[in-house]
Formats: sequence, C-alpha cells, structure tokens
Amino acid sequence: MEVTTVIKKPLVTEKSTFGVSMNNRYVFEVDKRADKGQIKRAVEEIYGVRVLSVATQVRKGHMKRNRMGWFRVGNQKRAVVKLHAEDRIELF
Repeated sequence: MEVTTVIKKPLVTEKSTFGVSMNNRYVFEVDKRADKGQIKRAVEEIYGVRVLSVATQVRKGHMKRNRMGWFRVGNQKRAVVKLHAEDRIELF
C-alpha cells in the first residue's frame, strides 16, 4: 500500500490537540486495511519525523437520520502516533 493512501487526514479535535501539547501524540484517520508498520512508515515519510509508537482503534459506525430515513455511517480506523520529543508536525 502506498504511503499517500494509508493516511486519509489528520483529526483535529479538542482531545487530540491536548494530546499534541502534552504528550506529542498526533491522531490520524487511516485506511482500514493499514497495519501499524505501514502507518509508521507513512507518517515518517510524509512528515519527516521519527515515530516512537503507533496505537490504532476501529471506531464502530452508527445510525444517522435525515429526512429520507435512517442510514448507517461506516466504521472508521484511527491511529494515535507518538513522536520523538524533538519532532513536531505543523498541521496549520
């Protein structure tokens, strides 16, 4: 799998920004088929940083409603990436 298809987008929430400032951890939405090694390689190659660890989680989809009825939002895979203390990623 190519590194550009592994990482879909960085997730910027209140909790993830707190993790960046305190623990140097960044959160990304990643491809469902990607494993930890591929995620680590992709972050190192795209952003030019040193990755210490990768933690992944699959968030279950849920039901949403609009005026046409109910539909299911699919599962989402997230990766929390811990960087070396000297490295930073500028998201903005």
